Amino acid sequence: MKFLSRVGELGLKKNKTVYALLRFFTNKRQKFIFSVILLSLGLFIAEYILGKSGMMLVLALSFLTSILLYFSLRADLKENFTPQIFILPFFYSLAIGLFFLLVPARFITRVGMTFLYALGLYSLFLSENIFTVSATRTIQLLSGARTVSLVLTMLSYFFISNVVFSFHINVFITLLLVFLYTFPILLHALWTYTLEKELFKYILWIFCLSVCLVEVAAFLWFNLGSPTVIALFLTAICYVFLGLAHAWLEKRLFRSVILEYFWVTIVSFIFLVLFTG
Repeated sequence: MKFLSRVGELGLKKNKTVYALLRFFTNKRQKFIFSVILLSLGLFIAEYILGKSGMMLVLALSFLTSILLYFSLRADLKENFTPQIFILPFFYSLAIGLFFLLVPARFITRVGMTFLYALGLYSLFLSENIFTVSATRTIQLLSGARTVSLVLTMLSYFFISNVVFSFHINVFITLLLVFLYTFPILLHALWTYTLEKELFKYILWIFCLSVCLVEVAAFLWFNLGSPTVIALFLTAICYVFLGLAHAWLEKRLFRSVILEYFWVTIVSFIFLVLFTG
């Protein structure tokens, strides 16, 4: 009898453990935390241990970022599937991972950057969750999610542009790469303000904006500035394009708004001239 009682207690404890684990993986925030920890560890290994040979792992982690986000939001996506939410998480992980493969491998630096990556990724997951839910009902946190998304969009665009121009490869290959990441990033950035499932009516507009940024990149390819300066200027122009596009979507494209972004462009161009040579 004592033996049976002992088995029963162990079974109950085991069931409680299983229940606790199941409960942990049914909460979205806890899924986000688990995903962020897993991806951050993978990024740290790719950066600090594998070095430049970890490029394939960085690419795999980028796809894994979108996969983990899908499983975290699977319940909400059943009612409102929006593939746009996977764009920025993918490019965020890719941009951060590729950029820090170029940075000298110092332990303290890697730990600090990995922590910043984790913080940004968690904020991005929360923002994508808000976008998914906001597509069906109004949420007060939507404005904050758009701000976080815009900041991480610019950060990702800067890092990946820096990496592309650091390769110093053929101009046509460079421009092709710029278009390949500019178009989806702009698509996601505009979607955060429309939250529409169908974006076909904006495709031509997004394509034109992407071509304009590719033309700016073509001018910058012949520039004598460092990849960091070039990436900063290209990111500033991308910010101007997105800012004007968001203002147009919100029906507040006033003269003062246009002048504000005009001065951003002028200051960015002066910065480019001063630090070129």
